[in-house]
Amino acid sequence: MSLDLQPIMISGKEVLPLIEGGKGVAVSTGLSSGAWAAAGGVGTFSAVNADRVDENGEIIRTVYHGRSRMERFEELVAQGIEGGIKQAKIAHEVSNGNGRLHMNVLWEMGGAERVLEGVMEGAKGMVHGITCGAGMPFKLATLAAKYNVHYYPIISSARAFRALWLRSYRKLPDLLGGVVYEDPWLAGGHNGLSNSESPDRPEDPYPRVAAIRKTMNEFDLNHVPIVMAGGVWCLREWSNWLNNPEIGPITFQFGTRPLLTQESPISDAWKKRLLTLSEGDINLNRFSPTGFYSSAVYNTFLHELYDRSDRETAFVDHPAGDHSELFTFGVRNKEVYLTRQDLKRAKGYIAEGFTKALQTPDSTLVFVTPEKAKEIRQDQLDCMGCLSQCKFSNWAANEKGTTGHKADPRSFCIQKTLQQIGHGENPDHNLMFAGHAAYRFGSDPFYANGFIPTVKELVDRICTGD
Repeated sequence: MSLDLQPIMISGKEVLPLIEGGKGVAVSTGLSSGAWAAAGGVGTFSAVNADRVDENGEIIRTVYHGRSRMERFEELVAQGIEGGIKQAKIAHEVSNGNGRLHMNVLWEMGGAERVLEGVMEGAKGMVHGITCGAGMPFKLATLAAKYNVHYYPIISSARAFRALWLRSYRKLPDLLGGVVYEDPWLAGGHNGLSNSESPDRPEDPYPRVAAIRKTMNEFDLNHVPIVMAGGVWCLREWSNWLNNPEIGPITFQFGTRPLLTQESPISDAWKKRLLTLSEGDINLNRFSPTGFYSSAVYNTFLHELYDRSDRETAFVDHPAGDHSELFTFGVRNKEVYLTRQDLKRAKGYIAEGFTKALQTPDSTLVFVTPEKAKEIRQDQLDCMGCLSQCKFSNWAANEKGTTGHKADPRSFCIQKTLQQIGHGENPDHNLMFAGHAAYRFGSDPFYANGFIPTVKELVDRICTGD
């Protein structure tokens, strides 16, 4: 097909309307984002716990020495800034002055503002834009303006953008480089589903994006591009969005396809797994310690979490109604009361080897093996504050260092598993974020016989419409 793919002004320069989606913790690196920019698009490196690299180009794996969470948190922030600066410099060198370079930050990341400022200070002139989501980044515009770079909020509804604009962004409109619509059903990683939206009932992105454009036009932002993120595989499927006044200036973000390139730092085992996915292998789940839904490949890691949730049982502290059966658990033999049916279930779990009952913040118990209980407890003790607040460990980036709630054993340490999968450990045994379209690797003829393109080959392919 003939694709009318026109250059678009992004962060002060005309580039291809193709943006590499930022993927946190060791996945969107300077090498991959620099290559994307070198190909004429917008490369995005992640400043979410970015890898530090030594003078030989070898990754310096993070080791925490602090005895307290707060001490480890300070190490996390300092190392994150150092890694972010390094990845920005690598991307700058690889891009050779072509395209644009953006930095991706999660607003709900521990120390997000400090990391953002630290990287921008240490990489002045190398970063042209900041994309930021996972929360409501009201301060994003002010932080971007401090370094005279463009900002790109990630939202999933017109309502969210309206709130950001009226409260903050209207004061600094000139540096608003674009608005990223991240589809909550199609995008990989954490998703912005609202309480009124069902994970099982995906909505067509077109009317949602048209509504965002209508809202933007109300604020005289007709010229500001929207970035369509999530579910974008080949542009021929989006040709009706091009030169469409209802959509306005549009560019497309590719988060999943850049995983399978020669410059992508993910392991060969992860790349091979992507080529074997089938439709239905990628699902939304709500196990993340952030509290957000997230999109990931269903594997043994998620299977264990689903099984763990199936062994959840409600209790009360005193006999009440049907909760009449005494049950004791823990080293102090805490006494609680279950229903007769739940006591029968609990005894069954124990007989199967799930002998450790762990209390959740919602007055329930989950039953796990002694080995899993020990792992959960150790992971909670090892917390380094990678999130602004964490359900799993009960850390919060406040004076008290806690959410004030019990740690939740139904979740997991997201930093641990993303570091593991990002540095070569078995992808089946770790959280494998992926967008909904990841199953298409196996059926797309471009990847026949296990072909893995360079970033330039991928961008050239995308420009053909495929």
